[in-house]
Amino acid sequence: MEETYKDRTSLVKGAKDIAKEVKRQAVKKVNKAVDKAQDGYTQRSYNRFQDEEDDDDYYVQGGNYGVEVNDDEGSSEATEGHDEDDEIYEGEYQGIPNMGQGKDGMVALGQPMRDEYKDRHELETERKADEEELAQQYELIIQECGHGRFQWALFFVLGMALMADGVEVFVVGFVLPSAETDMCIPNSGSGWLGDIVYLGMMVGAFFWGGLADKVGRRQSLLICMSVNGFFAFLSSFVQGYGFFLFCRLFSGFGIGGAVPTVFSYFSEVLAREKRGEHLSWLCMFWMIGGIYASAMAWAIIPHYGWSFSMGSAYQFHSWRVFVIVCALPCVSSVVALTFMPESPRFLLEVGKHDEAWMILKQIHDTNMRARGQPEKVFTVNRIKTPKQIDELIEIESDTGTWYRRCFVRIRTELYGIWLTFMRCFNYPVKDNTIKLTAVWFTLSFGYYGLSVWFPDVIKHLQSDEYASRVKHFHNEEVSHFVFNFTLENQIHSNGEYINDRFIMMKFKSVTFEDSLFKNCVFEDITSLNTYFRNCTFMNTTFYNTDFEQYKFVNSELINCTFFHIRTGCQISFDDDYSAYWIYFVNFLGTLAVLPGNIVSALLMDRIGRLTMLGGSMVLSGISCFFLWFGTSESMMIGMLCLYNGLTISAWNSLDVITVELYPTDRR
Repeated sequence: MEETYKDRTSLVKGAKDIAKEVKRQAVKKVNKAVDKAQDGYTQRSYNRFQDEEDDDDYYVQGGNYGVEVNDDEGSSEATEGHDEDDEIYEGEYQGIPNMGQGKDGMVALGQPMRDEYKDRHELETERKADEEELAQQYELIIQECGHGRFQWALFFVLGMALMADGVEVFVVGFVLPSAETDMCIPNSGSGWLGDIVYLGMMVGAFFWGGLADKVGRRQSLLICMSVNGFFAFLSSFVQGYGFFLFCRLFSGFGIGGAVPTVFSYFSEVLAREKRGEHLSWLCMFWMIGGIYASAMAWAIIPHYGWSFSMGSAYQFHSWRVFVIVCALPCVSSVVALTFMPESPRFLLEVGKHDEAWMILKQIHDTNMRARGQPEKVFTVNRIKTPKQIDELIEIESDTGTWYRRCFVRIRTELYGIWLTFMRCFNYPVKDNTIKLTAVWFTLSFGYYGLSVWFPDVIKHLQSDEYASRVKHFHNEEVSHFVFNFTLENQIHSNGEYINDRFIMMKFKSVTFEDSLFKNCVFEDITSLNTYFRNCTFMNTTFYNTDFEQYKFVNSELINCTFFHIRTGCQISFDDDYSAYWIYFVNFLGTLAVLPGNIVSALLMDRIGRLTMLGGSMVLSGISCFFLWFGTSESMMIGMLCLYNGLTISAWNSLDVITVELYPTDRR
């Protein structure tokens, strides 16, 4: 009986040793596989894998042995030569488990089903559960990192990018009157200058926002701001209107990625209880950008002494200097972004655990040193990473040439951006997308529409006032007289000018009607809004003037001579009498945003995002309605300041709501 018991004990020990060796060889084989990607193994499953080596139940093919045996009693020949370096010790940092780890023989060892045998729905369900667990853990980690020097440094860096976006919006309205004159833009084509920038911003927001979900917030923001800075700088030097539109289109395309990327980036390093307040403070940089643009336009554009020209083909006026100065915030943000890390929340979302952990430790250590607590240790060891689902992409076999590879790469990235966009219309965010689209459209329509329209309104009101002060002259008879002074805002009817000389003069808003010019000389003349209607010219000489054919309306020229006629827009910009006023008004309108920014920052987390959004939109809509009754400049300015001050709270709350309603992979 005793011998039977000993034989049974030896059999059990031998089976146990065989099972151990099989498992050890399987682990070594899997660790050598280089073509396996990362999977979503959690710390719980990883600990379970380690616990199995110490478990008393040993699974072998064809049976189950559950006998308790003391490991110190002996060992079989199967375990001789065992390499102690191959053991995995509990508590040792192993990095993110390999996707292939433990997969060979997984079914035999009682492990879960391999990912390749699961359908996509099961994988997405697992990923969703992982994301929910990550969201809870990440919030606790950010709270441990604290709020301090790192967040404030990133605050100012991203603020420069948001400032560049605010500048871009106002550049269009400020440059439009001067560019129309400089480039001889007809009224029918001037609207394109305002439209083209917003078209670029619309496409850019779609593209760069999707790219930020693919390659990262920092990388996407760096590229889009670089594109904006390059084309904004280039647009200040081009002369043709078509090329200028092209540059402003791509400048708007670049800056379109600023708002969606900046708010996503900053929100991912903020704890929830501080998110509403600090995102509202960040919005102040948009206001600072508007103030900067208004102040620079006020200080630069009317100073026409800064202009220079190279013959008649190349002219560089002061408004082009203004365009260069407006590109400085963009350049500053690009330089500063090179010193900032990627969003750790994004890195965790794409499975880059180690990089995210290092950045979170950097945030923690930076804030603790600033608080005078450098000895405080970052206690987080492992962070949940969602299961990574590989996308199958069909690539053509003919990709040997570099341009074919580039084409495939670009097509793949664009397709990925499109898929990310379409996922915004999937459950459970579909309803949020539709509702937010309506809110964003209506708010943008009102605010940006007024931003472009208001400078023209001020100019129109001033033109009406200017026209009301016109001087009328009837039945003049002037002979043998030399005109060498400026004529401005005058109408001359039924006059006769015999043997007169018009030398080195400026005609500003002057009209001659039913008049006779006989034996006269026009020399070195510059004109603006000057026309000759139903006039007769006899034996008259024109030398170095800008009197083109369209300025003679139904007029008759008899035996007249033209020498060195200047074509194009030759008027000096110091004749734009409304420039100072327009810039000052926009400065006031932008400054009116400050109280709304302060109120929204202080109350965002107290009264709630939706309450602030709804209240602000209702009040700003009422103030906008009263613009219809504006009949004077002062009333229009007051209504504009009131509208801007009320609507900024809606913008701030909408930014926060949009960021919080979407998951990281499509934010």
